[in-house]
Amino acid sequence: MKMSKIVIIFSTICLLVTGSSVAGSKKDQPALIEPEKIATFAKEVERYAAEKGALAFIVARVGRPEKDLPKGIHFTHTAVAVYSNIQLDSGEVVQGYAIHNLYQSPDQPEKSELITDYPVDFFWGAQTLKAGIIIPTPEIQLRLIEMIASGENKQLHNENYSVIANPFNQQFQNCTEHTLDMLNAAIYKTTDIAQLKVNTKAHFAPQKVHTSRFKLMFGSMLMDDVTMKDHRGKIVTTTFGSINRYLKKYDLTETSVTLLENGEINTI
Repeated sequence: MKMSKIVIIFSTICLLVTGSSVAGSKKDQPALIEPEKIATFAKEVERYAAEKGALAFIVARVGRPEKDLPKGIHFTHTAVAVYSNIQLDSGEVVQGYAIHNLYQSPDQPEKSELITDYPVDFFWGAQTLKAGIIIPTPEIQLRLIEMIASGENKQLHNENYSVIANPFNQQFQNCTEHTLDMLNAAIYKTTDIAQLKVNTKAHFAPQKVHTSRFKLMFGSMLMDDVTMKDHRGKIVTTTFGSINRYLKKYDLTETSVTLLENGEINTI
C-alpha cells in the first residue's frame, strides 16, 4: 500500500476517534473565543446561580464542536460549583463560585485528578459559550458543600479515566460520572462506592453512546483515554442530560436550564 493511502486511512481513523470522545475533561486548553467574552459569560453564569440563591449547583460546558458530538449528548465536561470565599492574588477575599472538577492529567490522559478552578477557567477552552446549569434541592446542595469541605469527595475519585466510563461499575471514571457519584453520595449519605454503584444501577438511566463500535474500537487502540473494557453489551455513560433526567425523576432539582451567550435561558 502506498504511503499516501496509509496516511489518508490513519487520518480518517483519527477523525472518527475524535468524534467518539464525549466527556473530554482537559484543563488549560487554549481559548477559542475572545477572553473578554469568556469572562463576561462566566459572570453571567455566576449571576444566574446567585440570583437563584444557589449555594451549590451542577455546571456543564461544551468543549468540543457540537456537530461532532454523538446524538443525545450536548455537553462534554460537568462539575460542581460551590459558593465560596475566594482569595485573590492581591490577598483580598471575595465571594464567588469555586468549581470542583475531575480533569484529565496533562501528561497521562488515561489518568485524572481533582482540581478546583473558577468560572472563567472553566469556560476558557469552550467551543461554544453555552452552559448547562442544574440547581439541586437545598438539602442536596448542603450535603455537597459538607462533602467537599470535609474532603469526602476525594474518596469517590477513581484516577483511571475513560471518556465513555460505564457508570455502573468502578473500573473507570470521567468527570460526569464523578459528579454523579458525588450527587449519589449526597442523596444516600454514604461514600461507600460499592453501595453507590448498586444504587446507581437500580435508579439511574445512563445515556446510550450513539456511535459505531468501529470508532470505539479504533479509539481504544489509538487513544489512551478511550476504552470499552468496562462495558458489556450496549455502550452507556453518564452525561449532563442523564443527570438532569435522574434528579428530575426523583424531585431533587430546583431548576435546570441552558444559558446562552446572548442571555437566552431555556428550561430543560
